[in-house]
Amino acid sequence: MALDTPGAALTPAISFRHVSKVFGGVHALDDVDFEVMPGEVHCLAGENGCGKSTLIKIITGVYTPELGVEMAFFGRRVASVTPNIARQNGIAVIWQDLALFPEMSVAENIAFETLLGNLPRLVSYRSLRARSAAILETLGEDIDLDARLNTLPIAQRQIVAIARALISDAKLIFMDEPTASLTQSETDSLLGVVRKLAARGVSVVFVSHRLAEVLDIADRVTVLRDGKLVGVFEAEGMTQSRLTELMTGKTFGAEVAARDMTGAPAVLEVEGLSRHGEFEDVSLTVHKGEVVGLTGLIGAGRSELGHALFGMTRPDTGAIRLLGRALHLRSNRDAVAEGIAYVSEDRLSLGLVQPQAIADNIVLPILSRISRRTGLISPTEKAGRVEHWLRELSIKAGQPGDPVSTLSGGNQQRVVLAKWLATNPRVLILDSPTVGVDVGARAGIFRIIRVLAEKGLAILMISDEVPEVYFNADRVLHMAGGRIRGEYDPRKVTLKELEAAVYG
Repeated sequence: MALDTPGAALTPAISFRHVSKVFGGVHALDDVDFEVMPGEVHCLAGENGCGKSTLIKIITGVYTPELGVEMAFFGRRVASVTPNIARQNGIAVIWQDLALFPEMSVAENIAFETLLGNLPRLVSYRSLRARSAAILETLGEDIDLDARLNTLPIAQRQIVAIARALISDAKLIFMDEPTASLTQSETDSLLGVVRKLAARGVSVVFVSHRLAEVLDIADRVTVLRDGKLVGVFEAEGMTQSRLTELMTGKTFGAEVAARDMTGAPAVLEVEGLSRHGEFEDVSLTVHKGEVVGLTGLIGAGRSELGHALFGMTRPDTGAIRLLGRALHLRSNRDAVAEGIAYVSEDRLSLGLVQPQAIADNIVLPILSRISRRTGLISPTEKAGRVEHWLRELSIKAGQPGDPVSTLSGGNQQRVVLAKWLATNPRVLILDSPTVGVDVGARAGIFRIIRVLAEKGLAILMISDEVPEVYFNADRVLHMAGGRIRGEYDPRKVTLKELEAAVYG
């Protein structure tokens, strides 16, 4: 049931009622109402495929809704919406890929849209830089205006995208998964920027699968499920478990899955591993069939350690042993050959080749194993491997030949898992395995991880989300300042105690 808000008497920034959209006889949206108030941070929540993106594209004029819709921007009724009409009314979208120009400077990216539609003329770079600097100053951000965008970290690119929207006088900004590739520290900084926007009267519609940050930043939450409106709810007083239930229609048990696996044979042993400026004197053991969680804040060195264990970087000192045998990894090829697999946190650019087929992505690391003596790939062998992993991991896909980019985030992550499991590893390193994956799909991925462990795979799961490792790992290691600071048994500590240790 929708809840009233204290500011309900205000004129909404946007009001869309009775929104429906049909694709090929399927209702992507079915009689949905959506309203955002000025200066409100509003979360649009739901699983992948619930209709969130379709709704955003209708509001921004990309899609045309079915008849019967009622649409208004800041109290002004409109009969139809085009992208240009949406921009003129101050509506902007920052998609997950940001849609920026990597070879252009920061200033050029920020001011780009102000040059659209003008007659050919000379561009005043002094004016362009001045306007860009003024926008960044209002956000409290200091970014080199002359730096090429592709030299910036993703967090600063997000700020550039926000600045570009503001320079075009945006009054309502949609942010699609803005924190999916950010560290916890970068996320906190971005949420601070969102609060500044709201304080200036700019409305923000926040789309994220990270429910903790949704409840932290949002005033209200609109929940969609299977194209229908579940309701509009106050964020205050809402819990992650209740929001998950609203989004999925299911109740997910939050039970500790930890087991004592320390009596099993040691598969991966790390002793005194150090790499200057990244991590120092790290020692850990992962046993056969064990899931070891590794968590910590930004700068802890978690991902850097994972890179070293996968041969992507070389440690300065220390030892890595696999089944008691010392390893000297010169590259990730050596790691794969030894039976170590690594699922990167950056699925889009490092985990998958987006334009290529699902099947091609799955067999990419094992091309030599499915090739004939002539060097040509065996179609029969390839099809067999692909069919096996699609079935084994319950990957919901149209055809194996479809581009992997056509899949949902959860199914893309399963393809990444399939790709590395096809190498038949002894050790699986998972770096933030649920980034950009909705809550329902997350539960499925953790079930897969548990099944893999029960089959004997040694798993090191890296995550900055403490509840993920608490509920899904057998042991949890806390890393800070490049060192292992503590080891915890989820059966013997509470989630609150673990969070206090990590965040305190």
